[in-house]
Amino acid sequence: MIENPSENHATTVCLDGSQVKRQRELHGLTQLYISKVVGVTTDTISRWENNRYPTIRRENAINLAEALGVSLEQILQKPAVDAVDEVMPPAVNRRPLIIAGLLLLFALLLGVWFSTSRQPQVVVDVAAERVLPVFAAPGSIIPVQLQLSRQQDAGGFILREDFPDGWTLIEAFPPPSSLDNVAGVARWIIKAGDQSDKVVYLAEVAFTQADAVNTVFRGEMVAGSGENRISTPVGGESSVEVAPFHWADADGDGRIDDGEMLDTSYTIDEMSGVHIDWNHLEHLWDAGSYRWDETDKSFVPGKTSGSASR
Repeated sequence: MIENPSENHATTVCLDGSQVKRQRELHGLTQLYISKVVGVTTDTISRWENNRYPTIRRENAINLAEALGVSLEQILQKPAVDAVDEVMPPAVNRRPLIIAGLLLLFALLLGVWFSTSRQPQVVVDVAAERVLPVFAAPGSIIPVQLQLSRQQDAGGFILREDFPDGWTLIEAFPPPSSLDNVAGVARWIIKAGDQSDKVVYLAEVAFTQADAVNTVFRGEMVAGSGENRISTPVGGESSVEVAPFHWADADGDGRIDDGEMLDTSYTIDEMSGVHIDWNHLEHLWDAGSYRWDETDKSFVPGKTSGSASR
């Protein structure tokens, strides 16, 4: 598939999840096959199809279109265009309107030139997407990924992440340049020339967090200062459901099945630099089911009668 060079200016694009699913099923393809071709997890493909991501990286969208065997335009959201009937004034009135319009355009262009000639322009050629698990139990620790994409010559910037109330950052790679767990804020200084493609961290859920509550993460990338300060919000996922399910249990059925364990292994590979207890995950996987111990704030193998399931 040949890509139009003029489309490379956009760093992120808006994906039409329903169209992705329709094309995949139309071509008889599985989510596992698509995930292998694109280089992401099956959970990510599922979230794309269910419009869990407001935007995705353009590179991922191109790879997704190639895996589906369709053009990129077929899987992107189409902008709504309202037709507007234009009524032209009588011919006798056109000349003064045209002259007034030209004068206004000249004034605007002069103002833009004057403004840009006095102030240096700051451009943030970088985007970030947050990847979160579906569930988080009160008092448990979950992995969070901030996947970065940027132009080769992009300058430095500050990445800021705000956690839900009461949550704390336990471990991160690279370590944050500034951390305030009381206020729930972490900042990373990413300098020009730094080739890092992700920031990962482990977040501990508030012990008093009520079940069935959606918590919200917020983040931004900031470059420049003063009048030249440019801020770009972090995209991707922004909320996780607080419930007594392990973060690896994507469907919340009280067990970590083979497919979820495979996705978890990919997540652990992507979380290089922080410690996730693989042995404990293996115990829960091998047991075939697990339960949440509210007293110890931990997951243990096996179910009790009446254990939560979905």
